[in-house]
Amino acid sequence: MKTLATLRLPGPAWEELREVQVIEGPWPDALGAGRPGVEALVVANEVVDDGVLDRLPDLRLVANYGVGYDRVDAAACAARGVAVTNTPGVLDAATADLAFGLILAARRRIVEGDRLVRSGGWNAAWSAGPFLGREVTGATLGIVGLGRIGAAVARRAEAFEMRVLHHRRTPGDPADGYRELDELLRESDVVTLHVPLTAETEGLLSRERLALLRDGATLVNTARGAIVDEEALVDELASGRISAGLDVFVHEPRVPERLLDLPNVVLTPHIGSATVETRAAMTRVVVDNLLAAERGEPLVTPVTESERAERR
Repeated sequence: MKTLATLRLPGPAWEELREVQVIEGPWPDALGAGRPGVEALVVANEVVDDGVLDRLPDLRLVANYGVGYDRVDAAACAARGVAVTNTPGVLDAATADLAFGLILAARRRIVEGDRLVRSGGWNAAWSAGPFLGREVTGATLGIVGLGRIGAAVARRAEAFEMRVLHHRRTPGDPADGYRELDELLRESDVVTLHVPLTAETEGLLSRERLALLRDGATLVNTARGAIVDEEALVDELASGRISAGLDVFVHEPRVPERLLDLPNVVLTPHIGSATVETRAAMTRVVVDNLLAAERGEPLVTPVTESERAERR
């Protein structure tokens, strides 16, 4: 099956593909006027819309290298009979680890401390008083989206004796930690986001909702930047009222310039799944989907009709 990819994926599984071409250049201009004969497309955060699909008239499969596929127009693909796959399950632990790393880094001012030591300012800072952070152990953690990754974060929180609250689309029992979103924001010391980007979740944390966060709270986002009103978040951080750990942004790779000089935010370049082991496992899933399509077998991780409908 003739396959086009926007990058060469890491890990040994990639070598099992016989007919794959990695294209270079800005997307989607690298496609030129069109690529007839291409049956499969591997993407990693590139847009796949009607314009791209028009250039690939023989396409049968879009294999997304990642769980979130909000940049793939799944409805447009379905209308043309093009299947979409993603890589769920294999990156839960790595993303949860990063989320917890950002919690620790932001709450305990680890990155600030690193910069202070490297700049030679340690003595001056300590002569002016302690370098105070905020507790993680015993704090209240609010998880927005209790799917696989959110649940993995909750398990890690147990080791820190955190009180865990959660919000999800299906209401639950308050005795089990379920809270309506506004209530969760008011009650939590740390809020971490683990929902997909859909029409329902875009802008979920609006300016009004960000204002509900208690003074000294920490917001962590390893999901998608557009779930949060980014301009409002920058304003809150600039005020010094809250802190944050952010792995995702609205217009990646561009980061709001005002964030770059703020000491109370830790910034990482969308590396939630970026471990050697996890990226190799993600490649395995992509390749298994491509080989299944080539053999005419059921896809391993197809995006379902219900998931497609959710993003319309």
